[in-house]
Amino acid sequence: MDVMGVVTVGLVVGITGLIIGLLLGFIGMKFKVEVDQKEIDVRECLPGNNCGACGYAGCDAMAKAIANGAAPVNGCPVGGADVAAKIAAIMGVEAGSADKKAAYVKCSGTCDKVVRNFDYYGLQDCRTAAVTPGKGGKKCSFGCIGLGSCIKECDFDAISIVGGVANIDRDKCAGCGKCAKVCPNALIELFTVKASYAVQCSSKDKGKAVKEGCDVGCIACKACVKVCESDAISVENNIAHIDQEKCIGCGKCAEKCPQKIIHVPNDGLKVAE
Repeated sequence: MDVMGVVTVGLVVGITGLIIGLLLGFIGMKFKVEVDQKEIDVRECLPGNNCGACGYAGCDAMAKAIANGAAPVNGCPVGGADVAAKIAAIMGVEAGSADKKAAYVKCSGTCDKVVRNFDYYGLQDCRTAAVTPGKGGKKCSFGCIGLGSCIKECDFDAISIVGGVANIDRDKCAGCGKCAKVCPNALIELFTVKASYAVQCSSKDKGKAVKEGCDVGCIACKACVKVCESDAISVENNIAHIDQEKCIGCGKCAEKCPQKIIHVPNDGLKVAE
């Protein structure tokens, strides 16, 4: 074996490797992307669900937006106040208000309370049933269809169907709002855990039509309006609404409601007696 040949080959390979290494190092320095340490630190605080409830594509995008000042430090609804406080400390600002939110289904029409026109046997998806004649079979076209499209969207196993109506476990709910976006009847609303009372019905029918379709629908009688001392309740489109900013939580509306459908939000499904 030619020793000099082996040495020559070794030198050529070594020098070539050195040149390639130096070239790669130069290219790396030339095209180096500066990473904001704050962005890294913020990302570590975020829960990592990538649910998109913050309005961004995922936690990485949210972290970048917060670090750039384009998003608020309390912009993650899943993380709540604890995550907001940690991120605020990183960014050197005040956390602001970031009360935990949970979803609430504004329908009390369980199987024993609602009238059915027919039994639905189509595709088990609320959005599909909503665009078919009869909207799933319940006489009330505004109520929960009950086929569980919201369950499929929930990443936290917080939703179940109870008596034909979606029920949300507030302890599991992260307040991401994905269930609200997928509900074809817009029955799901996010309330803070400090919220006082809400009307568990969404029917816009008039009283007589409501009673024909559901035993516990809002009949727009305005009894709740008359007893409210904080002017927090109004009736629009035949349905009562409670202004959470004005509500003082006295509970008089819930006591007076003849249909017994005014309850504390985020406290699970209440089946009217």
